Amino acid sequence: MKTAFVTGATAGIGAATVRALVTSGWRCVATGRRAERLEALVGELGVDKVHPAVFDVRDSDALDAALAALPEGFRNIDLLVNNAGLAQGLKPAQEADLADWQTMIDTNITAMVVLTRKLLPGLIERKGAVIAIGSVAGSYIYPMGNVYAGSKAFANHFTLALRADLHGTGVRVTSIEPGMVETEFTLVRTGSRQASDDLYRGVNPMTAEDIANTIRWIAELPLHLNINRIELMPVNQDFAGFRVARES
Repeated sequence: MKTAFVTGATAGIGAATVRALVTSGWRCVATGRRAERLEALVGELGVDKVHPAVFDVRDSDALDAALAALPEGFRNIDLLVNNAGLAQGLKPAQEADLADWQTMIDTNITAMVVLTRKLLPGLIERKGAVIAIGSVAGSYIYPMGNVYAGSKAFANHFTLALRADLHGTGVRVTSIEPGMVETEFTLVRTGSRQASDDLYRGVNPMTAEDIANTIRWIAELPLHLNINRIELMPVNQDFAGFRVARES
């Protein structure tokens, strides 16, 4: 049985990925800050299938402790899913809160590279895989995206750079770059349920399960195949100015 390490597993794409992988026969280390949500995943999927690792990905000491505390059946990581990330603030750069910028950099960039570096030796030994959740925001800029867009451009390209560096090791690396996915993302960013509902209303956006199933598909491809990058959008969104068509 293979083991995946999934960050940001308390909600959205991360939680859906744990469910999809476990259903397909994987074990998962599920990480996040909200213990009650991780325990709910354990209760739903089984203590032998999910190990909850409760810590903030920005805390490198906590990460080290979590890795050291992995039970025997969860220590050999075959797949790293770099999913944890967030967006804060909806102001132009000249008005943005520096604390919001620092939080995005610490979470979306620093935490991802630190974790990846720590797991790479084992992934190389087992000829495993790295799948990162980037974003179309890293390719198509929009007003007030500033540091979030920059952090996702980093995630997209860091993942492709890993692919180049890991050439010949047998490790597969994929950058998944989604458009509109209806999760808690906008609620967290704006703090407003209304704003979240308004953004997705009539768009028929992608779901967390859509992305989780894509992750599972990539993870279970034959070992001689690598998906370098994949960009997904709902039909009602396109890349020309991030237009959306709202259904009546």
